[in-house]
Amino acid sequence: MTQARQASEVVADLRDVTRVYQMGQVEVRALDQLTFQFRQGEYWGIMGSSGSGKSTLLNILACIDRPSSGSYSVRGTEIADLDDDELSELRGQSLGFIFQSYNLIPQLNVLENILVPVLYQDEQPDGIEERAVALAARVGLGDRLDHRPTELSGGQQQRVAIARSLINDPALILADEATGNLDSKTADEILELFDELHAEGKTILLVTHEPSVGERCEKVLRLRDGKIDEVYDNRSVDGS
Repeated sequence: MTQARQASEVVADLRDVTRVYQMGQVEVRALDQLTFQFRQGEYWGIMGSSGSGKSTLLNILACIDRPSSGSYSVRGTEIADLDDDELSELRGQSLGFIFQSYNLIPQLNVLENILVPVLYQDEQPDGIEERAVALAARVGLGDRLDHRPTELSGGQQQRVAIARSLINDPALILADEATGNLDSKTADEILELFDELHAEGKTILLVTHEPSVGERCEKVLRLRDGKIDEVYDNRSVDGS
């Protein structure tokens, strides 16, 4: 498959997605008839002020939450048609997650944490441990396989989380404030890893409140009151 054809494939498709929460007597419309498509190989920053709908959108994209109305599909599979087991399988096979707080399991070492997503599969893919070792090396932790999270810096823990997100070669990588707990130098190193993954054709959606991080993304989707406020392409800004 050529890069051009890959780039045209719709990975995540939202159609008139609305998410309503009931807060006592008040109905909160966190997302309001949002329609958007994310395509293979794109690198998006998702931005907006507190309460704009960023977290709700990410939860729906991650199949953690479901729309109140409208539809969401991942690579053509409509999530409304899936039961809980099928939804878990879709998350494990098609989605990779990177969290602000890393979400590593303290009792497991680096290699075991990277392998966590495949532990829930009925069958272990051939060569999966070798792949995990290779991913650890890829993120600069090839000599830390036996270390536990408490023995790692914040940046190293986030590198483990990135390797973990890649273990199943997901169609979509979802990162939630992935640099929020890091100092500026370490954050820049993590963003350079994202740049490399994007250059390799990975599809990345990065939720961030930091303008400097948004500027590193290929494109930016800005939300306001649960609706799309602005969409722009950073390549047209910098002339690349």
